Amino acid sequence: MEGMEDELPLKMLEEGGSSKRSHKQQEWQGKLPRIHKEVKRSPRRPDCPEHLAGGNIPLLPEQPDSEASVSVEDTAESCPKRWDRCRRGHFLHGPYPDTHFGPKACVLPNPTSVMHIQDPASQRLTWSKPPLNVLVIRKIRDETLLEPFKELCRFLVDEKHLMVYVEKKVVDDGSLMTDDSFSAIRNQLCTFREGYDDISDRIDLIICLGGDGTLLYASSLFQGSVPPVMAFHLGSLGFLAPFKFESFKTEVDKVFEGNAAIILRSRLKVKVVKGTFQRNEQPFSTQENGIAPHNHINNEAGKITLQLQVLNEVVVDRGPSSYLSNVDLYLDGRLITSVQGDGVIVSTPTGSTAYAGAAGASMIHPNVPAIMVTPICPHSLSFRPIVVPAGVELMITLSPDARNTAWVSFDGRKRQEILHGDSIKITTSCFPVPSICCHDLVYDWFDSLAQCLHWNVRKKQTRLTDASDSSETEN
Repeated sequence: MEGMEDELPLKMLEEGGSSKRSHKQQEWQGKLPRIHKEVKRSPRRPDCPEHLAGGNIPLLPEQPDSEASVSVEDTAESCPKRWDRCRRGHFLHGPYPDTHFGPKACVLPNPTSVMHIQDPASQRLTWSKPPLNVLVIRKIRDETLLEPFKELCRFLVDEKHLMVYVEKKVVDDGSLMTDDSFSAIRNQLCTFREGYDDISDRIDLIICLGGDGTLLYASSLFQGSVPPVMAFHLGSLGFLAPFKFESFKTEVDKVFEGNAAIILRSRLKVKVVKGTFQRNEQPFSTQENGIAPHNHINNEAGKITLQLQVLNEVVVDRGPSSYLSNVDLYLDGRLITSVQGDGVIVSTPTGSTAYAGAAGASMIHPNVPAIMVTPICPHSLSFRPIVVPAGVELMITLSPDARNTAWVSFDGRKRQEILHGDSIKITTSCFPVPSICCHDLVYDWFDSLAQCLHWNVRKKQTRLTDASDSSETEN
């Protein structure tokens, strides 16, 4: 406690730039003889905004400092007024909890991971330079998207004078090849082939035409930093595509001007490690509370055969076998449980409305930092879906007594078999997908729930005709 009291005032003075120093602040910096006595703290409100900006606040990597910072010159007396202002504002994060508990207890400071949290409601898109290169992703094998695709390309090339990138198999479509009116635009398009050409450092903006699959495909093309994604609803479901194509010119102009609301959709960083994994043979049922000792695994490094960024989910299932899948689930190197059933889904909040939602998981807003673990048809009535913190590392392996192998897929792609000794390591990626909102990140999500999934839709209960009916019903 004493060491932390010595450091905090100096840090606050350096950050605030204040030239006025009190007698106590000079004493903390060693300019006056130290008086060893208990420091009497002024009363502080736990929910005061100075805790929102003045403490050690952990954050996901690569997010900017909060713009809604509080001046360190504000006194404790003005804190209630500032708190009233903040309470009337629009915040999606809850207040940062007070790190002091009673007169003598506090959270141990961790200076190695100190950043400020930016509230999601203030996440706005801005351009450091005007965007020049746009990637257009179109749903293939859908003839109804040919005209919207051509209109968008004409607008971007002729009116906006941008460089447009399109996948080669889209340009080679027979209907486009035979359209003479589009030939001038087609010759100006830059083409690429997935798996052969790397365009990750060339694209400034991604525009998707189709359904949710186009946004998943865009995520797979960028295994590092992802450009902003603008998705138009022209597919079957369109839960992740909030924009209507009828007004695409106006909407694209707004995005180019900047200041559009964005939602950072977290992704999963997944590694498939082949061989070398071993678990000490210790009966799982004998472990206290079903948790094995911390040193029960062999940490020898294996061969990483695949490393991916996943937007929706990682699915481990029993494949073509008729036996139950039997896989072990670890959290930060500790055995949590064994999954016996058709499989298990590890998903992001964005994926909570996809396969995980169909398997019984709760629907979670994409800005909630979490990882969901959802069993698929578990052979246990008590196996409920769980939500774990975003910073943990999950690992899935075949149980030693598993009768068959398992299969894994990543956003429905790159399906492969998992053998004994293989492991799948999953944690939250520091490269989210910045999805541009049509209205804002709260309205868009609930609008998609209502329009696409018909969330909580039922025939409304009719009201009673008069007061006497209620008493008669109760009797």
